[in-house]
Amino acid sequence: MEVARSEIMSGVWLSHIRTDKFKTACLSVSLLTQLKRETAAMNALLPQVLRRGTTRYGDMEAISRRLDELYGAAIEPVVRRFGEIQSVGFFASVPEEEFLPAGADTLRGACELLGQLLCAPNTRGGLLLPQYVDSERDKLLEAIRARVNDKISWTISRCIEEMCCGEDYAVDRLGDEESAEAIRYQKLTKQYRALLQSSPIEIFYCGRADKKRVESLLRDALSTLPRGEIDYDIGTDVRFNALEAEPRRYDEQMNVSQAKLVIGWRLGEAMEEPDPAALRVFADLFGGSAASKLFMNVREKLSLCYYASALCDRHKGVLLAYAGTEAARVEEAKDEILAQLAAIARGEITDEELSAAKADVHSALRAVLDSPGDLEGFTLSAVVSGAEYSPEELDELIGDVTAEQLAAIARGCECDMIYTLTGDGSEGEDEEEEDAEIALSEEELRAFEEENDGDPDETL
Repeated sequence: MEVARSEIMSGVWLSHIRTDKFKTACLSVSLLTQLKRETAAMNALLPQVLRRGTTRYGDMEAISRRLDELYGAAIEPVVRRFGEIQSVGFFASVPEEEFLPAGADTLRGACELLGQLLCAPNTRGGLLLPQYVDSERDKLLEAIRARVNDKISWTISRCIEEMCCGEDYAVDRLGDEESAEAIRYQKLTKQYRALLQSSPIEIFYCGRADKKRVESLLRDALSTLPRGEIDYDIGTDVRFNALEAEPRRYDEQMNVSQAKLVIGWRLGEAMEEPDPAALRVFADLFGGSAASKLFMNVREKLSLCYYASALCDRHKGVLLAYAGTEAARVEEAKDEILAQLAAIARGEITDEELSAAKADVHSALRAVLDSPGDLEGFTLSAVVSGAEYSPEELDELIGDVTAEQLAAIARGCECDMIYTLTGDGSEGEDEEEEDAEIALSEEELRAFEEENDGDPDETL
């Protein structure tokens, strides 16, 4: 599959994949902006509010009826983060017209509706409706507060917040509770107008329609899109070194029965000229699968943890290892996790370990080709990083990755943060799963690591 890119309007780019592989096409519109604490919550709220109604389809019931007329098409709000870039917009699934009654024009209808949602929201006096804003703000607050309920994801987030304090990367894709509580409809309307005028917009299409038709439909649908000076000065600031000579420690207590450990590294020299293939294999070898160093040694051989895994953000250059263990064994687990990375740095990588890591990455990349949604996320992630490669192209490079390349990445890693969460001794502690082969599912990892490269299921 080849991605054809073209600028169809000022600062609006279309990535088009022509394929007959799927019976459902996908179409997404993503507004890109710098992730900042003061605006993150407003940006995350916007697609939810816009989805409530347009000038033509005044409420969600009217929008639902229109989607039913389009033979069950679906359009959902999406909020994602790629390094220090926040992406907000909509993801649409559109039944292919070849499999529908003659005269069905689902792609045109979906484009028109997307244009309405983005450019013609239901307003009063030019302002977003306060009842819609207040209702969706309350839901956003619930989502932000609920993050603590998933202790694994929560501890990873807390490690990132402390490790990257002072950096935009510390900001969650949904923003924070204080900022969300302060959102009012006038303020949100102002932010909405600013985003439409200045944000680079990435549109992705994967389906049977040719590129010229898709471009024409999108230009018509977005004909009223207000554009000003486009802010291309967005990106991710990569820190190559740890903040201090020794790893910082941050210990926290909460009502948990199982201690959590997260260790964060800066990838260092590996981010000067990032090799996406080598970084993927490295992350998998260290802690990305059931054949990884962490799983086989820290969990299986030494039984120090209920789970031990790792993930790598290739946009930011951050490596995180996370584990669940008994409070009394946190230090043992920490030492062994550090020892496993040191072993990779010394080149202690067997042929079997290298082959297993490559096979796992091969499988993940091939799986991307089987899902329009995963293709959309992969493509958007590649565009944001400035490295526009296809899954097939990246897959071909995996076989050339050497053990020495992985050792070099490990040698360049600098430990920056060791975070632990332990029980506070309160009664009625939460019962937690004490055993797991994979600590987080792919869906749960999407907010932190783009193995599915920003899959559009990452919504509120």
